[in-house]
Amino acid sequence: MRIVSLRRYPVKAMGGEPLDRAAVDARGLTGDRAFGVVDAEGWLAAGKRTRRFRRHDEVFGYAASTVDDAVVVSRDGLAWRVGDAALDADLSAAMGEPMRVLAERDSEHSFYDASPVSLVGTATLDWCRAELGVDADPRRLRVNVVVETEEPFVEEGWIGSEVVLGAVDDVGGVRLRVTARNERCRVIDLAQDGVEETARWLKPLGERRDACIAVYAHVVAPGELRVGDPVRVDPL
Repeated sequence: MRIVSLRRYPVKAMGGEPLDRAAVDARGLTGDRAFGVVDAEGWLAAGKRTRRFRRHDEVFGYAASTVDDAVVVSRDGLAWRVGDAALDADLSAAMGEPMRVLAERDSEHSFYDASPVSLVGTATLDWCRAELGVDADPRRLRVNVVVETEEPFVEEGWIGSEVVLGAVDDVGGVRLRVTARNERCRVIDLAQDGVEETARWLKPLGERRDACIAVYAHVVAPGELRVGDPVRVDPL
């Protein structure tokens, strides 16, 4: 197995950025979900409503990328640096209430849904295309790592095990502990992150797979990931 793609989301719920390599610290991919869009009460803008999130689908119309030491947010040919009052004003106008970009370090909440890292296998995506008739674009899943696999949903069998990404001859690499399946919501059907069409992925996935696809993981040993790096599973 090997890593076929890496993706980071500097601002929660906005479009993300592809990476050839990524540093990983104890928190996850460095810079991933480092910022979020919050309302006056501190609720995070997202595609669902929960105890931490408020539904604001407008946030998916923005994309975020890392340029030098800054995070740049863009929409419809416009661009702002995070921290620019004009960005907060545009978000507020789009969402119909006062909004601002906040750093996770300044929030009492985590900007992750459940765990710092998420990954999915290519065979799982292929199964969804063939069996469910959906585009199965991994950008809809907002995962960090796509791993080349041969068996659909094999990554679910890694729960409770450690996965080593990038190790060669047992030296170096990033070690993750896979913790849980990722139960999906309406977000996977939305147009987002460069995918311009809506989809009907959630309903058939729920009928066949309990609406679960991809897995969550915690960082056990930090390091660096690169596209093409080998992947190994170490059962505990």
